[in-house]
Amino acid sequence: MFDKQTYIRRRAELKRLAGTGLILLPGNNDSPANYPANSYSPMRQDSTFLYYFGQHREGLFGIIDIDRDEEWLLGDDIDIEDIVWMGFVPSVADLAAEVGIEKTAPLAQVRKVCSEAIAAKRTIHFLPPYRHDTKIVLMDLLGIHPSQQKERASEVLIKAVVKMRSTKEPQEIAAIERACDVGYEMHTRAQKLIRRGVTERYIGGQVDGIARSLAQGVSFATIFSQHGEIMHGNPSDAKLEDGRLVLCDAGCELDDYCSDNTRTMPVSGIFSQRQEEIYSIVEECHDYVLKVAKPGVKYMDVHFAVCRLMTERLKELGLMKGDVDEAVAAGAHAMFLPHGLGHMMGMDVHDMEGLGQTYVGFDEETQPRLEQFGTNCLRMGRRLQEGFVVTDEPGIYFIPHLIDLWRKEGHCKEFICYDVLETYKDFGGIRIEDDLLITKDGCRFLGTKRIPYHPAELEEFMLPF
Repeated sequence: MFDKQTYIRRRAELKRLAGTGLILLPGNNDSPANYPANSYSPMRQDSTFLYYFGQHREGLFGIIDIDRDEEWLLGDDIDIEDIVWMGFVPSVADLAAEVGIEKTAPLAQVRKVCSEAIAAKRTIHFLPPYRHDTKIVLMDLLGIHPSQQKERASEVLIKAVVKMRSTKEPQEIAAIERACDVGYEMHTRAQKLIRRGVTERYIGGQVDGIARSLAQGVSFATIFSQHGEIMHGNPSDAKLEDGRLVLCDAGCELDDYCSDNTRTMPVSGIFSQRQEEIYSIVEECHDYVLKVAKPGVKYMDVHFAVCRLMTERLKELGLMKGDVDEAVAAGAHAMFLPHGLGHMMGMDVHDMEGLGQTYVGFDEETQPRLEQFGTNCLRMGRRLQEGFVVTDEPGIYFIPHLIDLWRKEGHCKEFICYDVLETYKDFGGIRIEDDLLITKDGCRFLGTKRIPYHPAELEEFMLPF
């Protein structure tokens, strides 16, 4: 939690941006794992609620009445049975005072506030909900069926929240830096454990353990797999095998802010010539972003510049052919890079994605290109601004089913050398990812330590203890 004035200032700015009406910001509740008393732990509070109200306790509800200039924190104080099992929790009034709110009430009061606002035909702002219990609550309060809530959510509120949360304050940047430092410990631990015969699940569990030991936990389910061609490959019981690559995509949450890094390593500790040829392309694309990402530049333009660079290098290896610009325009590069260059990051690892990617990663000037395979997964295209935090994560993947499908259809056959590509079906995939802060005149890595990724330093780092 930041200081009280942070939340007072944020709520005041939100009121200014939203203009008029009633803003509803429900917090999250405990979520049962397999029966009511056994909930997922620790509970994850809603990020926007945290941004404006700062409190992690379950069962809270924030209301901002712009027209009356009132702010409420609503919730029920816990009773002695809760205290016996979970320990003492401050009263709702005490929690409210910590973030500069004077007005509190039991949770049931939310219904009365909403009923009065509906009767007075006032504007009621709410964000698109992503949890089913929140959808039910909103249906009870506003009479809007869950199937209609996304389209009925307040565009005014969405844009106001995105505007505020996109540009990170110095204290937010410091929190992300701390999370990135834990991310360093997670990834370097994995790199030191990689050996033939060790299971993916064991190393993935060690990575998760560091996140739980040094931070609040992981910022998303850890990806650790020898099948790097699978974007979100969960750790399995498979044993690591010499000659294969293993991809680790992992991050943590610390002080409510995230890290997100990816590294790809040779199980044997040494890249083969073919592996290093592909790896060096991804490395070059990754480092190119550091040179060109700065305020005023569209991240969509950076993405396609990376795609052109990647296509040129794949041509040199005999995997692609033809005119580079025409190949990228046709989407041929998506055979190897079927996702976008990166995404916003902050309190959420895909920051604010639940508010709608067209609002977070795009704007009136830069609209998403949703029709083309690969480009439809571009999450960030708008002009960069100082204070943005984005990921830089190019990759090259050899996906057997995609290769078979495109070859059968003859898709982009004028740009893809399918006979050569066929010999890479057992390759896997490579991704290198870091978190970038857009600065006044460029960008920089976040985190005080750099997870090894250049081939020589990586191979040296992975040497036996």
